[in-house]
Amino acid sequence: MTDLSHLAQPGAEIAVRVTPRASRNAVIVEEGAIRVYVTVVPEDGKANAAVVKLLAKALGIARSRLVLVRGATSRDKLFRVD
Repeated sequence: MTDLSHLAQPGAEIAVRVTPRASRNAVIVEEGAIRVYVTVVPEDGKANAAVVKLLAKALGIARSRLVLVRGATSRDKLFRVD
């Protein structure tokens, strides 16, 4: 698991690219961009919930502190740390 705790500042906005139906769950930093791979399907918010869980774990914060600002139905998402 990638350690992103340095990004966990209140008010910070974190842009991620999500790949649903991946072979494994992972958070990876590639070329300065954060990519989140989840194994669940993107229906009924299941993939978004999995992304929040993985990203919060990588940031070392509670899931309730992550707010999805933009991209609920997109692969490109923007989260804010509250």
